[in-house]
Amino acid sequence: MNIGRLSLSNGLFLAPMAGISDSAFRMVARSFGASLCYSEMISAEGLVRGTGRSFEYLASPPGDKPLGVQLFGAKPEALAEAAVIAVEHSADLVDINMGCPVKKVVRNGAGAALMKDPARAVAVASAVRRAVTCPLTVKLRSGWSETSVNVVEIARMIQDCGVDAVTVHPRTAVRGFRGDADWRLTAQVKNVLSIPVIGSGDIWTADDIRRLKEVTGCDAVMVARGSLGNPWIFRDALREEESGLSAGAPSPAEREETIRRHMELALAIYGKSRGMFIFRKHMLWYTKGLPGGARFRKAVLQERSGEAVLESLHRFLQSTEATMPTDGQA
Repeated sequence: MNIGRLSLSNGLFLAPMAGISDSAFRMVARSFGASLCYSEMISAEGLVRGTGRSFEYLASPPGDKPLGVQLFGAKPEALAEAAVIAVEHSADLVDINMGCPVKKVVRNGAGAALMKDPARAVAVASAVRRAVTCPLTVKLRSGWSETSVNVVEIARMIQDCGVDAVTVHPRTAVRGFRGDADWRLTAQVKNVLSIPVIGSGDIWTADDIRRLKEVTGCDAVMVARGSLGNPWIFRDALREEESGLSAGAPSPAEREETIRRHMELALAIYGKSRGMFIFRKHMLWYTKGLPGGARFRKAVLQERSGEAVLESLHRFLQSTEATMPTDGQA
């Protein structure tokens, strides 16, 4: 599929996730078939002012392409300037966040707060569109609250600003991640737009990806929480699409190889101490649901070196109970 002038090998994307979709995780997701990966959410004001770790989030090693950089903010001029900076550094595509419901974001009028202010949402999208020529996408919520579901109207207005694609997370900002995503809203957006629509929300398995496409007719699927500890979801979806066959769970050997590669990438990028700190949460996700996983996770948090972590992991995955089917209580 294409987003603007960007040609992609498939319609499976890794979502922007704060504290999660760093370059190490993006590289792992790409290795299993994700054709487009987004950065962590980056403050436009932070980029413009050069504060915090904003520029660090733009870091992109060789092979981490194409890269979508997601920006959040409420000031059109700041977002436009930040978009230019992002393109000058590493971005192949710029995304505007109009969906984050986190309080520290929305209290400043950014993220999902823009769903309450259509005029500002249009001003933001228009300013960024004028500032950069690269593909431009916008991530939307279904609305601010259940009494103000306006994603169809906002999506139309955003399209008229020259945006190349929209992503729809069909929950309101007030609901956060509670309850079921209403895929019917994504279908409504798809029915009224001429640009690509990217579906998201409640994607946990390859079968969910297939069903989302069938229900909504969306052009692509953005996987977020369903990829945590499960980067194989991209490969599984591609395999199911091509052959109709379910891939099944990865073998202990493949799981170990993937975890090892992910950890090595994190250590190479961030250094041993910080790299291990950042990677630990991924280790917990990779082993969630495996029999004996709770005991392993408790023990491995006490390990101080990467070598010790990998040794513990190897013993755990080679144990008999680690290869047995799970009832989800690990």
